[in-house]
Amino acid sequence: MFSDEDRVVERAREIVLNQLSDGPRTRKQLLDKLSAKEIPEDVAVPVVDRFEEVGLVNDAEFAHAWVRSRHTGKGLGRAALRQELRNKGVPNDDIIDALTDVSDDDEFERAVELARKKARSTVNLPTQKRVQRLASMLARKGYPSEMSFRAVRVVLAEERDNLSEEMNPPESM
Repeated sequence: MFSDEDRVVERAREIVLNQLSDGPRTRKQLLDKLSAKEIPEDVAVPVVDRFEEVGLVNDAEFAHAWVRSRHTGKGLGRAALRQELRNKGVPNDDIIDALTDVSDDDEFERAVELARKKARSTVNLPTQKRVQRLASMLARKGYPSEMSFRAVRVVLAEERDNLSEEMNPPESM
């Protein structure tokens, strides 16, 4: 026969397993969920500890996967990624380590790609307005202002070069 405490522990395990079946979760996310389901902390912590011990909860691995996914898929810069990981309760050392997966060059390259894509929808605006819109979009995605403006300059320069080539095609021999 199960005691009341055994039932609470089993309920906590089920909650954690359900959460993990939807995808990886951080320790903090699981503890928050257990708290929301009124699982006492003295039950929740050991249950989550056990899931960590067997490797089903790993904040460091979560952070690396999150950074790769969100940088590639959503185009987020390191500042935005850092904030998202903090909000998910990932320890700072794990955040710092995971962010090394995105180099300065990777981040700049992605900023240029995003600016190119957005530039298409701003082509009829005055240059200053375009610069403002493109740089603001990059800032919202967590790119540093200096990098954002540099990426915008690259994209606008590419456009000028392309326009110049279209207007002055190379002469045939």
